[in-house]
Amino acid sequence: MNCKSRILGSSLGLLLIFAPHADAQKRRAQQPPKDNATYTAALARSAETCPEHSEQRTRPGVVAVPAAALKVLESRGYALCPDTRLDTTTPVVWYGKQGVFAWNPASAGAPKILAAQVAAYARNEEFPSATVVWKSNGKLAEGALVPSFRKR
Repeated sequence: MNCKSRILGSSLGLLLIFAPHADAQKRRAQQPPKDNATYTAALARSAETCPEHSEQRTRPGVVAVPAAALKVLESRGYALCPDTRLDTTTPVVWYGKQGVFAWNPASAGAPKILAAQVAAYARNEEFPSATVVWKSNGKLAEGALVPSFRKR
């Protein structure tokens, strides 16, 4: 076997190994149609509820949240709202009386914290009636002052 045929054979082998992997990644990146409807409904609820809603600000936070958690929020009539008034040190808030999770879209880590907290609350299906605030590291911010939520 000469050098060219070895190179061709190993290249073909690598192609066969990585091609299914790339295809699987593409399929995972596409949301199933039912999930698309869930995300669309969450964005529509945000548009109705949030004074600072815009597709550009709201979408990153909403798509970070798992679809199953969004379904729990939808069943309870809760919303996800971007709020630029929130400080970057306390970028995520749960407003219990209003049933709204808010996050600062200017804070880079806020969508990740938002997704984790929404998923945890949805999993337990226990949403406190009080306001709960999280720091930028994902830990609770005891006694933090945040602006009150104002509905659209």
